[in-house]
Amino acid sequence: MTSVQGTAVDIPTEDGVADAYLAHPGDGTPRPGVLLYQDAFGLRPHLKAMADRLAAAGYTVLVPNVFYRHGRAPVVEMPEFIDPAARPEIFGSLMPIMQSLTNDLAMRDADAYLRRLEDDPLVADGPVAVTGYCMGARLSLLTAGTHPERVAAAAGFHGGRLATDTPESPHLVAGRITAELYFGHADNDHSLPPEQIQRLEDALTAAGVRHTCEVYEGAQHGFTQADTSSYDEKAAERHWAALLDLLKRTF
Repeated sequence: MTSVQGTAVDIPTEDGVADAYLAHPGDGTPRPGVLLYQDAFGLRPHLKAMADRLAAAGYTVLVPNVFYRHGRAPVVEMPEFIDPAARPEIFGSLMPIMQSLTNDLAMRDADAYLRRLEDDPLVADGPVAVTGYCMGARLSLLTAGTHPERVAAAAGFHGGRLATDTPESPHLVAGRITAELYFGHADNDHSLPPEQIQRLEDALTAAGVRHTCEVYEGAQHGFTQADTSSYDEKAAERHWAALLDLLKRTF
């Protein structure tokens, strides 16, 4: 582990400016880039801490506020700890914002995020890795399929709606993916029922994508997020081991 520097950065996009957090090892040496996509609760101290942990392992990590069209983070005010009692009000505010981020808009933004990593002297040359949480797992999968030449590895944890029966389903990009993928699914997750897990697995296998999909038994949706009541330390540490192993194989 090494010392880490973190800073706020702004990313020009086709639709405005996305605020973001950039974490990197303090020695200033160019490192492999990682794009980290938020969960629904957005860019906040816990996600910055996750980026810092990845940076301490030897990566330059960018965490954009994907809701930037609705304001700088925090777009919706969050308590320090998100318990079940707080969720209805929070999601009442978040749901319209989440629904407004269409696949087309998200992937237009992904181009800007990837370009920001490519242009940063703290990022080593070559493709980057992507990881995402909750809704961010969907964005990670879409990014791997939309920008295959720029993504060497992609991961997603406790993702939802990854393989629906709609024309917008993320799993439909499987045929364009060249990266290696890893997915850690939450157990008994209403946003990703068994039939979607199987549909995702089948699509990746049929497309010849190198991938691993695992269900974390007993872990709730949101198991990596330590500032929520869904946090599961054992499952979260399993996620860190799987993610770092994927990155080591990639870079």
